[in-house]
Amino acid sequence: MEKKPNPRRKFLKAAALTSGISSMGILAVNSQPLPYSSIPEKLTREVWVAGISQEDIFVDTAEDMFDRIFALMDKVLVNQPDIICLPEVFHTANIAKKYTLPEKLALSNSVLHRMASFAKKNRCYLVVAVNTEENGRIFNSAVLLDREGTRVGEYRKIHLTENEINNGLTPGPLDPPVFQTDFGKVGIQICFDVMWEDGWRKLKDKEAEIVFWPSAYGGGQSLQAKAVQHRYVLATSTRKGSSKLWDITGSELAQTGFWEKNWYCAPVNLEKAFLHTWPFVKHFDKIKEKYGRKIRITNFHEEEWSVIESLSPNIVIADILKEFNLKTYDQHRHDSEMAQIKARNS
Repeated sequence: MEKKPNPRRKFLKAAALTSGISSMGILAVNSQPLPYSSIPEKLTREVWVAGISQEDIFVDTAEDMFDRIFALMDKVLVNQPDIICLPEVFHTANIAKKYTLPEKLALSNSVLHRMASFAKKNRCYLVVAVNTEENGRIFNSAVLLDREGTRVGEYRKIHLTENEINNGLTPGPLDPPVFQTDFGKVGIQICFDVMWEDGWRKLKDKEAEIVFWPSAYGGGQSLQAKAVQHRYVLATSTRKGSSKLWDITGSELAQTGFWEKNWYCAPVNLEKAFLHTWPFVKHFDKIKEKYGRKIRITNFHEEEWSVIESLSPNIVIADILKEFNLKTYDQHRHDSEMAQIKARNS
């Protein structure tokens, strides 16, 4: 199946035209123009995901923290991110000055305005984890802004700690939303939510492809398990410890660390399918013979997982699944469960 041009690239070119720079044929990134010829082609569903860590960043006031965070985001721009995630309530974390809840809400509104300008200027989505309010109730939230700086929606932390509740916050609705972006469906969970399964499962049921986790800490193996259990990309942004990016297999794609302590930015390819290896492995040789380097098949031998990934803008994995009568892991499991139910009732 022939695919349309990459939407991210098309969007950036359109943005340049509307900015009055079409005659120069350049794109401004972090205030430094780059010729279009120097911008590498992306795969059709390649998404550049970035996360921020506040590890070892301690300041006196919220305004000081804003300056530090925006400086980090400016550094991330070198990789032209499609989306950047900020840590949980970063606007008042790791700060010497103590703020009341109304002050935290006012600071949230202030930084959201600045974040909207950043998103619009740099044509990227942002997951901004701050406090929001509705009908007198204040929430620990993550607001999703689009490439125009427009608020797409927000997720409100379902599972608050006792301390958060005692300090005046209200738990969010039990049904987390999924947001449509120009690169796919995304969902959000926040920090303490990792100790419950309900929100993560519902995001899977709603076909989220990337889930963001703003948090106070790193999460480690508990987050990696969520990624592989639900087979979606998982991106974290933390106040301390490592911020990480995991693929649908639980493979680590990027992380903050000793040399890059406070941010990561890396690509994920959403044009792929996760399969139970048997019995579909019987078709893999024929698939490789037909598509060669245009696809990649990765086998996890002990787990009997396989991932088929498109490496060409002209190859759609759904077409390969249909052509060779392959089922995704989720479809294979569903069909088996339906057969089990039918057999029990017969």
